[in-house]
Amino acid sequence: MRHNVTLRAAAVGAALLAGAAMYAQEKRPLSPRGSAAAHVGGTWTNVGSRTFVVGGGTYEGAKWIEITSGRPLKRGRDIFGTGADYGKATLIGAPIWRAGADISTQLKTEVPLKIGTGTVSAGEYTLFIDLKQNDWTFVVSRWPAQQNYDPNNKTALWGAYGYTPDKDVLRAKMKLETLPHSHEQLTWEFLDVTKTGGAMAVTWDKTMALVPFTVSSGT
Repeated sequence: MRHNVTLRAAAVGAALLAGAAMYAQEKRPLSPRGSAAAHVGGTWTNVGSRTFVVGGGTYEGAKWIEITSGRPLKRGRDIFGTGADYGKATLIGAPIWRAGADISTQLKTEVPLKIGTGTVSAGEYTLFIDLKQNDWTFVVSRWPAQQNYDPNNKTALWGAYGYTPDKDVLRAKMKLETLPHSHEQLTWEFLDVTKTGGAMAVTWDKTMALVPFTVSSGT
């Protein structure tokens, strides 16, 4: 009898754990948040000394650049479309692409960056992409981002809804590449980073778009 009670208790416990796991899965956001970072302008010192980093040593005097965004998944969809319908499903009625999901994509930089012919001062910004077939433009904006959707808030944006170009800091053409594999989840990343620059890139499905940057001496 006691053995049967123990078995029933174990079965109930397993069912509760399974239910909790299903509940957690249902509550998981469709587009998880993510970030990409680069650490630039620093110098490696004491290389080879015993520290808990690859190669040893410490990286001193560096500054951070970080992009934070929602990371939607493809889930079998035609992301960008073609011809007259290009970008319509991606924009979802917005005038420009948030290049992410939910909260506007955000750039935080501790150093001035030269991108194209313009310079972004150290600070916090929102990022957008002006999306046209074979012609993407990287946009850095001073529009603040809403952390929670409020349709009555006209001083900050949710995603790209309500965007206007009057707060643009700069625009720069992006280099487009067609990839051999389909990437399931939208990803921002930093490529070919050196002490003085690199490139910011966004990848989704079989498209990668990137824009070079250099660490500027301006303010």
